[in-house]
Amino acid sequence: MTVLSRYVELHPTSRSLSQRANAVFPDGVTHDMRQNSPFSLYAARAAGSRKWDVDGNEIVDYVMGHGSLLLGHNHPDVMAAVEAQARLGTHFGASHELEIRWGELVQQIVPSAERLRFTSSGTEATMMALRLARAHTGREKIVRLREHFHGWNDSVTGQPDAEQTIPESPGLPRGILDASIVIPQNDIAALERTLREDSAVIAAMILEPTGAHWGTEPIDFDYVRRARELTAELGIVLIFDEVITGFRVAPGGAQQAYGITPDMTTMAKIVSGGLPGGCVAGRADILDQISMREGDGRERIAHPGTYNANPLSAAAGSTCLAIIADGSHQERAATTAAAIGRGMNAAFRDESVAGCVFGVSSMLHIALGLDVQPPDGYSWGWRSLPKPAPHIDRAASQALRLGMINEGVDLMGGGLMVSSAHTDADVALTIEAFRRTLRAMKDERLLP
Repeated sequence: MTVLSRYVELHPTSRSLSQRANAVFPDGVTHDMRQNSPFSLYAARAAGSRKWDVDGNEIVDYVMGHGSLLLGHNHPDVMAAVEAQARLGTHFGASHELEIRWGELVQQIVPSAERLRFTSSGTEATMMALRLARAHTGREKIVRLREHFHGWNDSVTGQPDAEQTIPESPGLPRGILDASIVIPQNDIAALERTLREDSAVIAAMILEPTGAHWGTEPIDFDYVRRARELTAELGIVLIFDEVITGFRVAPGGAQQAYGITPDMTTMAKIVSGGLPGGCVAGRADILDQISMREGDGRERIAHPGTYNANPLSAAAGSTCLAIIADGSHQERAATTAAAIGRGMNAAFRDESVAGCVFGVSSMLHIALGLDVQPPDGYSWGWRSLPKPAPHIDRAASQALRLGMINEGVDLMGGGLMVSSAHTDADVALTIEAFRRTLRAMKDERLLP
């Protein structure tokens, strides 16, 4: 039986639901990452490190709410807080004390958070951060790094052609694309040249502080440090997109771990404890442009939003942040991730398959075809970056995902988001599932 035929056999109800969904949604899904050929996996419930699909299959989950569930599914304290708040009200159309508690926790934990505003998503947070930066500097252009992801708002959408800096994207006015400059990460010469030559028109630089796609392409620590130095010198607002890394790499995010404080930070996922929500935080003089001001002759930055800091997200977020503030959950998740990464790398070696697993903190990436592994079996240091992985065809990537699901493990694309709820038993099951999947792929000649 092939990987594909086994997947079809194990998931008949998911197949049926996917057929229904195809008549409702483009590609039959409500998030690009959930698209899965020949059909998507449908979940019914979840708890701790596991979820159960609609066909009753028990699965060790490494999607973890697209990275939002550092504590695992349905942490009892978070659930109790949400349930209690739901009985009091889901939306007051008014301020409430819990939003203050939530904001105070962000301020206490995140180094850059002098002021903050809550949003409903990470995309909204980056939209507001870039608007604030443009207003603060009086400039229009944004510098971002090739393949870094900042949501789907217009200012950060599209990639340029090879060796170019101006992105292309359908559906966007030329002027918006012209206001975005895209440069390669880790190229300090290109960074220096771009920021100095265009400093008069650059409002902000935004980046993922662990590298493109949450560290799939790790960023050099010296590059981030130089970006901080140059932006400060040239009056350019530096924005860390910590939607994924926030509260995961360390309680205060990558900026705390690396000792580099940006001017603004965008957050989502863990900040809301698994419910919808986001946050933009940063210097008071930048964020206070949202304040109602009278008599200073300046136009303020408006920030409405029906679900900003809604009571349910505030309950989940404030409870989650209070639990993870001491760093013990981040440490536990990172230790578990290291054990998984080393075990999966051993499987690559034992099965004589070119590939490696690498990561930072509790985030792992699988690179099929990469014939070098981390010296410590897991983490790439800032000065020992992996060379780019060879191009892997869609069939191999798809077979890896389907094969792991067949074996009771769900990946987040080509990687794993590990939570503090994952156990030693999960580690053993995951490594063995990976071995069996590699063997199945070898049998079908699907590996590079």
